[in-house]
Amino acid sequence: MTKNINPFVVSGKIPPEYFCDRIEESKQLEKSLCNQMNVVLTSSRRMGKTSLVDFVFDKPEIRDNYITISIDILHTTTFREFILAFGTAVFDCVATRSEKWRKQFVTFLKSLGASFGYDAISNLPTFDIKIGDVQQPEYTLKEIFNYLESVDKRCLIVIDEFQQITHYPEKNVEALLRTHIQKLSNSNFVFSGSQRRLMEEMFFSSKRPFYQSAKSIRLEPIAEDIYLDFAMKNFNNAGKKIDKEAFSHIYETFQGVTLYIQRILKDAFAETVKGETCDIETAKRLTEEYIDENDSRLREQLAFITEAQKELLYAIHEARQASGITSMAFTKKYRLRSPSSSQSAALKLLEYDMITRKENYYSISDPLMSLWLDRRKV
Repeated sequence: MTKNINPFVVSGKIPPEYFCDRIEESKQLEKSLCNQMNVVLTSSRRMGKTSLVDFVFDKPEIRDNYITISIDILHTTTFREFILAFGTAVFDCVATRSEKWRKQFVTFLKSLGASFGYDAISNLPTFDIKIGDVQQPEYTLKEIFNYLESVDKRCLIVIDEFQQITHYPEKNVEALLRTHIQKLSNSNFVFSGSQRRLMEEMFFSSKRPFYQSAKSIRLEPIAEDIYLDFAMKNFNNAGKKIDKEAFSHIYETFQGVTLYIQRILKDAFAETVKGETCDIETAKRLTEEYIDENDSRLREQLAFITEAQKELLYAIHEARQASGITSMAFTKKYRLRSPSSSQSAALKLLEYDMITRKENYYSISDPLMSLWLDRRKV
């Protein structure tokens, strides 16, 4: 039976035939990891960092010769939570591969020994550790790294949203991780992050522990002409068409952000009947429907920031590319409270990744938020 597959994938792993471009970046990442180099991978959110890593990890050269481990730490707020997420990922990706490695995991993690559960049928350990079980996080971290050193296959570990460790209350996490990682001989890391300012400070400031410890790969938007060819090819393969004007509207509206473009193309592909064409009116309508779909989420996002932060956010949105946001001229023009208030608000909005700074300009980080703000009633 022939499967009716929508080629514009927005969740899960993307089959190679539906992966758009990133030819050079995937070559760089694969080459670096095969040469035992650590990599810092940065881009704005929703640009496809995770999909790129999954794509490279699925290549035969990587899949057949390495153990790959993926950890997303965006949800973690303390070092103990990091240890729990790391330990869980190592257990799931490494220890479960054989009875020997599972038992070896328990042997190495003596600090958690009393907390392991056991399967009633196989009598093999299960990883049902809770945060409260991690009483000696520094020691447990050392045990996890020692375990990785003992396995008989090289490990590739991606830590997604790595900048999150800078928000932990513990102050020595960067130095502690760097100390252990630089001693490893059986593992390499991909440090992936979407808060570029923080990631650049971590890896390119001579005052930070991870200074010059990883090769830098930055993801920029896929070029419009390449993305257009990809879209038209997939529509054509299904006996459908998409107008160049329609695609350009989608690409420019969402400023080249991969996830949003994929989502609108996915909806357009599903809606376009075989033999027909997706035109610009359809693209505009689907864009408006997607903004409506995200209305509640975007409102909730604004509910968590202060009034002063909202005022600055609205001002930056109105300016589009805002410079001199702490000047008296900017303060007066947008009726803000004071330059010092704007400076404090900007620091928080940067931390929350709601605005971004490029050279001397500030802008809204999320183009979907910007589109939604266009509708805001003043």
